Amino acid sequence: MSDSKILQERRRDRLRFQLRRKAGGRPRLSVFRSGKHIYAQVIDDSQGRTLAAASSLDGTLRAELKTGADKSAASAVGKLVAERALAAGVTQVVFDRGAYLYHGRVKALAEAAREGGLDF
Repeated sequence: MSDSKILQERRRDRLRFQLRRKAGGRPRLSVFRSGKHIYAQVIDDSQGRTLAAASSLDGTLRAELKTGADKSAASAVGKLVAERALAAGVTQVVFDRGAYLYHGRVKALAEAAREGGLDF
C-alpha cells in the first residue's frame, strides 16, 4: 500500500478508537466521501447494525441535485440521514468523520444533520 493510504487508515483507526471510548452507547454517524458522491450511515456498533443511511445516490435526491460531489449535495444528504435516524428513534449520535478533515462537504453534512434534529 502507498504511504498516504496507510496514513489515512491510521487516522481513521485513531479517531474510531477515541469515538468508541467517548460514545457512551450512542450510535455513530459515519461519513464516506468519494470523488463523485457522499454517503452517511447511523451505525449501532453494539449490535453491528445500520439504523439509517442516506447518500447522494438516493432516488429522491439524485433528481434534485446537479452533482453528488458538492456542499449542497452533502447538506441534502445530512438532512435526509437525520430525518431517517429520527424515524428510527435515534436522536443522539457521535460524529465519525473518518480520515477526512472537518471541512467542506463533511462539515456541510454535519451541520445539516444538526439542523435536521440530530444531537452531537
